Amino acid sequence: MSAGGTQPAAAGGAAAGGAVAPEAVRQLRERTGAGVMECKRALVEAAGNLDAAAELMRKQGLAKADKKAARVAAEGVVVIERVAGGRAAAMAEINCETDFVAREQDFRRFAADVARLTLERRPVDLAALLNAELTAGETVDQRRRALVAKIGEHISVRRCSVLEAGSAPGATLGAYVHGTRIGVLVELEAAAAGAHPAGGAGAAGGAGAAGPAGGVGATGATGAAAEAFAALAHDVAMHIAASRPQFISVADVPAEVIAKEREILTDQARQQAQREGKSAEVVAKMVEGRLRKTLNEIVLLGQPFVKDEEQTVEKLLKKAGARVTRFERFEVGAGIEKKQENFVAEVMAQVSAATTPPAGAAAPHGAGSPGGRAPGSP
Repeated sequence: MSAGGTQPAAAGGAAAGGAVAPEAVRQLRERTGAGVMECKRALVEAAGNLDAAAELMRKQGLAKADKKAARVAAEGVVVIERVAGGRAAAMAEINCETDFVAREQDFRRFAADVARLTLERRPVDLAALLNAELTAGETVDQRRRALVAKIGEHISVRRCSVLEAGSAPGATLGAYVHGTRIGVLVELEAAAAGAHPAGGAGAAGGAGAAGPAGGVGATGATGAAAEAFAALAHDVAMHIAASRPQFISVADVPAEVIAKEREILTDQARQQAQREGKSAEVVAKMVEGRLRKTLNEIVLLGQPFVKDEEQTVEKLLKKAGARVTRFERFEVGAGIEKKQENFVAEVMAQVSAATTPPAGAAAPHGAGSPGGRAPGSP
């Protein structure tokens, strides 16, 4: 034996011949969260050194994360975090490949941590968020990569947003999460300086229940009005989650979007006019009427309120003396093109690969190859 001797198996984790001590595997699993076989392989490669094995697994994890980055991650969760008092809120969308992982606790904790950090740091963009430290010495992206290595799926921090209530009278934030897949933040404020909500959409009063004329006046009414405004903001956020408006009002719709829609509707109306013998004046009226209807479908104010379809959101807000200044809506996977799997083709490809001999391999005897015999030959 040399002067330095050898490390005992219990201390390092690996005995002679590459055997791994169960206690070492347990300790490495606690440190990394990886599977048993991955821990065993790392300990053998690191000659039983726990620190070296953990470092090796971290490096391998980074490589795995890079390899999986090209895979489509269209499942996941939307998480909202709010400060005490609700004057500011952050929303983040974190994606993975399958809904199974979207329910996994480590993934959910990571998503909640990212939303909480977004609220604390207010990053200027996604790159700043990924480089921000979740804990001392570990950035969001490093935690993400470690999670990829542990779970085995591509995970991405797709987007984030922070809304903070302004100083305008009645400025209030509403937040709503539908399950874990749709999240909305919306800001409301009084429609005019000094105005207060005259009612709202509280749980007890129903949608748009009118309050006392003149709004706030009696002692203590300010608190009630604030509660009504908060309830209204929540209901508007819920409406946005369900109805998917793209803009607040028609005035916010870009001119090129309106022009393109008018062009499409004009072509449709002309074809109808030719079939039915309608005049150009009638065509023009048809186009404008259909355009108004289309625009009302994509703007918040023109949509029927989900809790009372007899009134539009615009009418609901007018009753309450409120207006919407901005909103954000996240839906898991929205806009991500999912890969369409063909299960039958995938199985057939695997069968073909399993039965096709490797290039250069000798053909089976009697298969008609130059080295075999043709069927029926002596």
